Amino acid sequence: MRIAFGPALPVGTAGEREYFDLWLTRFVPAEQALALLRNASVEELGAYAGAYVPASERSLGALLEVAQYDVSVEGGIPQEEIEHSLEDLLRVGTLSVEHKDKTKVFNLAEVLPKRPEVRCEGDRIVTRVTVRMGEQGSLRPDALVTAAVGRPVRLMVTRTDLLIDDGGVWRRPL
Repeated sequence: MRIAFGPALPVGTAGEREYFDLWLTRFVPAEQALALLRNASVEELGAYAGAYVPASERSLGALLEVAQYDVSVEGGIPQEEIEHSLEDLLRVGTLSVEHKDKTKVFNLAEVLPKRPEVRCEGDRIVTRVTVRMGEQGSLRPDALVTAAVGRPVRLMVTRTDLLIDDGGVWRRPL
């Protein structure tokens, strides 16, 4: 048996709907393999679905091109302030991010295939950020929200979905 996980989560980011490729040394019906994986894992890390794909299919790392994140902002920043700040940032069109003594400039029109959506959930403001992933890396959603807010804030980041871009239509692998 061999396993290869999908795209790595950024440090400090929780994940939902994560995927992995699993190669078995012999055929096991998908339902049985899924049951065995569930029994061997803690519930929080358990597999929820599985399917066989042709060996000629590209790996998940190559297929998954779009990631969706929820970035929760704590600290009493009004929803309207975050919305306006994001709009201002999108008008500028680029975002420079410094990481490990290197500066990377992101073209927001290219790396954000969908406009960020801001909503209120109780005492938190949540921004849904959709980013393109690729060999050159991807924009961290927390960097976008922090830049928009313009000051250090407490954030909770969760990757909520990984998607395949199938000719402009996004779909889940399973």
